[in-house]
Amino acid sequence: MHFWRRLIGRGRGRRQAVLAVFLVAAILFLGRHTVRRQSVSEAESWLRDADRIPKDEYNKLLLERADRKSAWPNYAGSKWRATSEQQRELNQVVKAALLRRSKRAAPDNELLWAQRRLQVKAATKHAWDAYARDAFGSDEYHPLSHRGENMTQAGVGYFIADVLDTLILTGLTDEYKRGRDYLASSLTFDQPGAVSLFETTIRVLGGLLSAYHWSGETDAKLLQLADELGSRLAWSFDTETGIPPETAQLRPSGKPHAFLSSTAEVATLQLEFKYLAKLTGKQEYRKYVDRIMDVMFKAPKYDGLAPIYMDATSGKFSGSEIRLGSRGDSYYEYLLKQWLQTRQSEPAFHAEYEAAMEGVKKYLVTVSPNQKLTYVGEIQQATTDTPHFNPKMDHLVCFLAGNLALGATKGRALSNIPPTQLSARDREDLILARELADTCMHMYFDTKTGLSPELVYFRHIDPATGKETEFNKDDQLVLPEGDILARSGDRHSLLRPETVESLFVLWSITGEEKWREYGWHIFTAIEKWAKLPEGGYTSLRDIATAVPPPREDKMETFFVSETLKYLYLLFSDPGSVPLTHYVFNTEAHPLPQFTWN
Repeated sequence: MHFWRRLIGRGRGRRQAVLAVFLVAAILFLGRHTVRRQSVSEAESWLRDADRIPKDEYNKLLLERADRKSAWPNYAGSKWRATSEQQRELNQVVKAALLRRSKRAAPDNELLWAQRRLQVKAATKHAWDAYARDAFGSDEYHPLSHRGENMTQAGVGYFIADVLDTLILTGLTDEYKRGRDYLASSLTFDQPGAVSLFETTIRVLGGLLSAYHWSGETDAKLLQLADELGSRLAWSFDTETGIPPETAQLRPSGKPHAFLSSTAEVATLQLEFKYLAKLTGKQEYRKYVDRIMDVMFKAPKYDGLAPIYMDATSGKFSGSEIRLGSRGDSYYEYLLKQWLQTRQSEPAFHAEYEAAMEGVKKYLVTVSPNQKLTYVGEIQQATTDTPHFNPKMDHLVCFLAGNLALGATKGRALSNIPPTQLSARDREDLILARELADTCMHMYFDTKTGLSPELVYFRHIDPATGKETEFNKDDQLVLPEGDILARSGDRHSLLRPETVESLFVLWSITGEEKWREYGWHIFTAIEKWAKLPEGGYTSLRDIATAVPPPREDKMETFFVSETLKYLYLLFSDPGSVPLTHYVFNTEAHPLPQFTWN
C-alpha cells in the first residue's frame, strides 16, 4: 500500500494522470492480445484452407479449354493437365509457407546462404576485374585473348551499362563508380553505326535506367544518357505500321525500312521505353511502344500463340514456327510484365497473357515417357491444317517457370496469400512452373559437367500413332532410359540466366529451399568449369559429354548482368528486390513499378 500511495501521491491531478497511464497500458495489452489471437485464428484458418483442392473449378477450366475451337482442325494438342498428385504436392508447399510465416523466425541456415552470397559477389568481382584489366570501355570481352571488341567504331557502353546495377546490388561500389564515371565522361551515342534495336534497348537503355534508379534517382548524367539513347533508337519506330526493323541507326536519316522483324524483339522494348517516358515526362516514348502492342493485339494468332516473325508492312504475324525459345520468348514474358509494371492498371496486357498461356498449355506442354519431365515443345508448319509438334526446348524457355509463378501470385509470397485467393488457374500455373523448373534442372543434372546445353530435344511418343519418334542414342544424356537428348551442335553453354532467373522467382514466392540448392549446384559447376584462374569466365563448347569442356573465347555481358545477379539475389532475402514492387526486364534489370498519374 505504501508503494501505491507514493506512486499516486495526494494530488488529484497526479492520481488522474497515473490512472490514465494504467488505462492506456491496459488497452494496449488487450489490443495486442486481441491482434495476436486474431492472427493465430487467421493462420489456423489459412492452414485449414491449404488442404483444399478446387476440383470443380479446375474441371470447369479444363472443359472450357477442351471446348475451345482448335486452331488447327487436324491437331488436337498436347492436352496437358495438372494431376491430383501435383495438386496435393502444391498444397504441401502452401502449408509449409504458411507455417514458416507463423513461426516468424529466420531460417537456421541463413549464415550458410550469406557465405554463399559472398562467393557470388567474389565471382562478380573476378569477372569485372578481368574485364577492367583487359578491355575496359569495350562492348564485348574475350578473356582468353585478353582483349575487347566494340560493336561500333567508338563503342556504345554495351558491357559497362549492362552490369552497372549488378555492381550496385552486390555492393561493389568502387567498381560501380569506375564504370559509371567512364560512361559519364567518355560515352557518346552521336556516332555512325548500326546496332541491334532489341539488344541495345534491353542491355544499354535498360541498364542505364536501372542504374539511375538503384543509385538513388539523383544521377542526372545517367538519365541524360538514357534519354539521348532513347531518342536515337526511337527513329526506328517511324514505319508505316510502327513495327520497327531489327537494327537501329545511331545517326538516323530518312525513314527506316522494315520487312520482317522478330516477334520477341519488337515486343521487348516496352518496359524500358515506358519507364523512360515516366522519368522524362516524354510521352512519345510510351506511344511508340504502345503502338507496337496495338498492332500485335489486333493481328490474328493461333489460340493466343504467335509465330516468331512480324511483317512490318502488313502488321500481321508471319512464318510457320511457333515457339517460346529464340524469337518468341520475351513476347510472352513482356505481356505479363507490362501489366505488372503499371501496377496492374492496364488489363489488356493481362488478358493477352492469359490467352497465350492457355494456348501454351493446350498445344505445347507435354510430358516425356520415362523420366516424366514436363517440357514446352514447338510447333512447325503452323500455317497448315496439320502442324508438326517438335519436342525441342531451348534453355531460353526456362524463363517460363518464373513467369508462370509471377503471374499466379502477382509477385506475392505464398505465405502472404490466403489459399482461397488462389484460383484454379493460379494453382495450375504454380504447378506447371514447378514442373518446368525441375525439368530445366535436369538439363543441368543429367550432363557430365552439371551445366545445361543451349537446347535439348526430348524422347517423344506421337499421340496420334502411339509410336516413339526416332532418335540417336548417342544424343542421350542419361543411358539407357534418359529422355533428354543433346545433339552435338547444341551442347555448348553460354552460361545463360533463364534457369536461375526462375529459381529466384520460385524461391521468392514459395520459400522452398530446394530452389536455392539448385542454384548452388549451377554456381559450383560454373566455378569449376568456366572460371579462369587469371581472371574472368568463358563460355564452353561441349558441356554434355566432354570433361573438361573446351572453352570459347567470350564472356557474355549477360553472365554478369543476369546469371550472377540472379544467383546473388537467390541467396539473399527475397525482400532485397521485392517482386511486388519491381519488374525485371528481360536482361535482369529491375525497374520499379509505377502508375502513369
